Amino acid sequence: MTVLAVTGLAKEARIVGVAGVVAVAGGGDASLVEKLNALHGDIRGVISIGLAGALSPHLKVGDVVIADQVLTGAEKWDCHETWRVRLLSRLPDAHQGRFFGSDVIIEKPETKAGLHDTTGALAVDMESQVAARFAKARNLPLAGLRVISDDASHVLPPAALVAMKPDGGIALGRVLSSILKKPGQLPALVRTARASNMAFAELLRCRDLCGVGLGGV
Repeated sequence: MTVLAVTGLAKEARIVGVAGVVAVAGGGDASLVEKLNALHGDIRGVISIGLAGALSPHLKVGDVVIADQVLTGAEKWDCHETWRVRLLSRLPDAHQGRFFGSDVIIEKPETKAGLHDTTGALAVDMESQVAARFAKARNLPLAGLRVISDDASHVLPPAALVAMKPDGGIALGRVLSSILKKPGQLPALVRTARASNMAFAELLRCRDLCGVGLGGV
């Protein structure tokens, strides 16, 4: 059995790509869809996994959220109950709730608050909706596990908004260019990087606790 792990960053894919898992990274754009559609073989389940931004003001950096539902402004997908319960049993401190899948980076606290109020979603990322559509098209179980890397009040610095390449790598040239244009963002960028490192460490811990196939069905 193979579980498909859909991530945004290549670093996330390297962390979760363990036994029983094939990890595919992409920025939630058309290239990620193409990568998933090209997959063949014995895939038994799909999990959206990696870092996420908090929409709920009650979540802090390093908190784990397990999805019971993935939604966009117009679509909604339920997560597989048995898989969800198994993840919660292995990560008993995790929060449970909705993931909002966005096609753009949600950078402003007021936008995050509005999304939380209108949808009830706890966290936002750019890949969960892609994973959910793929799972539905292939009639596969869906799960979601995300670690918060920026809280609902955090304003992402400009360099962070241009950092991710379509393949999930980091566009260092764009980051450096952004810093040169706006050097005053550097302290905020350092804080953002530290928070991401905390979240990556927690993602690694979650991977180990979930076990082979990330607790998949």
